[in-house]
Parts: sequence; structure tokens; C-alpha cells
Amino acid sequence: MSYPKIDFLYLSEPDMLKAGVDDVVACTDCMEELLKLLDKGDYRMGGENGNSHGCMVTFPDHPEFPGMPANGPDRRFMAMPAYVGGPFQVAGEKWYGSNTANREKGIPRSILMVMLNDKDTGEPEALMSANLISAYRTAAIPGVGVKHLALEDAKVLGVVGPGVINRATIETFAALRPSLETLKIKGRGQASIDRCIEYVNTKMPGRFKDIIVCDTLEECVRDSDIVSFCTSITGGDPANYPHVETEWIKPGALFTCPMAGDFSDDIIEDPNTKLVVDNSGLYEAWAEEYPYPTYNTIAIPGSKFTDMIHDGKIEASRIEDLGGILNGRFPGRKDDKQVIIYSIGGMPIEDVAWGKVLYDRAVEKGIGVKLNLWDSPYFY
Repeated sequence: MSYPKIDFLYLSEPDMLKAGVDDVVACTDCMEELLKLLDKGDYRMGGENGNSHGCMVTFPDHPEFPGMPANGPDRRFMAMPAYVGGPFQVAGEKWYGSNTANREKGIPRSILMVMLNDKDTGEPEALMSANLISAYRTAAIPGVGVKHLALEDAKVLGVVGPGVINRATIETFAALRPSLETLKIKGRGQASIDRCIEYVNTKMPGRFKDIIVCDTLEECVRDSDIVSFCTSITGGDPANYPHVETEWIKPGALFTCPMAGDFSDDIIEDPNTKLVVDNSGLYEAWAEEYPYPTYNTIAIPGSKFTDMIHDGKIEASRIEDLGGILNGRFPGRKDDKQVIIYSIGGMPIEDVAWGKVLYDRAVEKGIGVKLNLWDSPYFY
């Protein structure tokens, strides 16, 4: 850097693809390194305990001011700042607006950007399109779980919610478990199911011997070695979350849950069931920000775990961080019959870490457009 001049790199979505944002194996490797750092504590996010998911702006149902948006399904803005140490050594933020009604305009529900900043000066290093960063890192965090916790010979993958995230998840899991032969899909609408099947056949032609569309959640869960829950549901009533009955679960099954999923208390209370989260501190932060019952607001199993700890149904020691397993603080899978429920909250450190890897690739390959902030600052 030649101070006081500051330039930064702009990377569009096509630029991100050129840099390899969809490299599912590299992204999983990146997330594995990140989870180890997370367990060691070499990171920061927002909030009092440095683990906040971010700061969210929502809107009233009936705004009193002209022009203010009204509340709607998944209508919000969110800022998610983070610092990541280790080999990354970068600060940054994911920023996005979300509105389910976007789909009527032919654009994604959420439109995301990531800004990377020098950890010392705060100057911008890159501004990048982040929808694909977010999708692939969201698939890669459970991908690390599949790599280390799924049965070695897993053959059947069930996906609940065939949207964008599970499309990336199928691609990731298929790369990490070559033994997978059957894909089972449970969706709410035929259009999303068809898009998912088209994506699989286009990106991974012939990868699965059988693709089965399931009419019920039970059909999708039964006989599956790995099940991924990526159903978008607004919190409020756990009775509306996809619910798994214990009797449906195949011995040895791994459940990865970056979105809504519910399990009977008996399977969670069973000491033989392994309860894994991406970051226990994140769930503690949520429990502070959204007091008990947190699961009514944050519709992923980890919040049910914290509520059950509050109720005295399980001990806090039952919850294990995946990074702690990777670093050897906790054991991995006990045997081929152990059921594992892995809750994924999603964190901006993931976007920043994968974004940094892609930024470095872009610089090396000459991808993107250099933008000037100033040659010299007006005020100094």
C-alpha cells in the first residue's frame, strides 16, 4: 500500500465465480480452519460477549411515517461485523437487506455484500457480491460436520427444503462423501423441487443413482444416513417447525440444521445422542438477546438445547462445539449407531474468512475492478 492513496477492489458476482466461490472442497477446508480458530478464541464478533450474530433492523406492522416499509415475511436489514485471526488476519462485515416479496421481482430474497477491511487501519480492501459467499459457506459449515461426523459409508442423503442453500449443500456433501448414492428431497412446492433436481443434474450429472421426491418429512428422514434441514420459517411457534419423531431416525444418522428443525425431547435427552453446535457462545448471545424461550424466535435446534438446559432437562456439558471436536477437546463419533444432531447458527466470521480467501485469489489472478477511495484524504 502506498499511503496516503487508498484503492480497494470491487468484485461482482461473475468475478466471485471466476475466483472460485463455488469451490466446495476449498470452502469446506476454509471453514474447518475457521472452526478450529473459533474454538481457540482467535476471532471477534459484535455484542458484549463477542459472539453476536449481528444487528438487525425490522419494521412495524403499521408504520406511522410515510415511506417507511411495513413488516413482512423476512423483511429486515442486517449488519454482521467480524474479525478473524489465524491465517486470515482481516476484519469485515456482511450487510444485507431481505424481503420474501423480492421473489416476485425475480431477485433473491436476500441481497448480500461483504466488505473486507485492513485490521489495523480500517481501510477498505474489497467490496464483494456475497450471495454466493453466504450460500457456499452455509453449506460448508455442515460440510465440516459431514467430513468428521457422518458415517464413512453413508449412502442416503435426505434434504428438507430444496432451496438455494440445500442445492449448495447437496453439492458439498456429494464431494465429501463419495459413498452417497441416493438423494431424497422434501419440499413445499413443485417449482423449488424441480429447480433443485435440475441443479443436481446439471452440476453433478449422474452423481446419484436415485433421486426420490418425498411426499412427507417421515419418508425423507427414514433410512437417511444424513439429513439436511434448510427450510425457511419465521420463528414464533415451534409447532410449525419441521418435526422429527424419534422412531423415524436411522441408527447412526447425522442431522445438519442451519435452519428450522425440531426433534422430540426424548432423542435430545438420550445421553447416547451427540449434540453438536458450531459455536456455543453464539447460542448464549441469542439467549441474552432473545430471552427464554429462545427457540420461539431462533428456530434452530441449538436454541432448543439452551431452552432445555434452562428447563433442567439436559446438562450444559452435553453441548459440544464442532471446533472443540476438531481440536481434540471432545471425542468424535462414538460408533456407527450414534445419532448426531448438529445445529448451525451461521456467523459473519465465516463470510469474512471465505471472502478473504477469494479476495486473495482475485488479486493473484487479476480479477475485479480497482476503485479509488482517495489519492489523499480531504481531512487528516
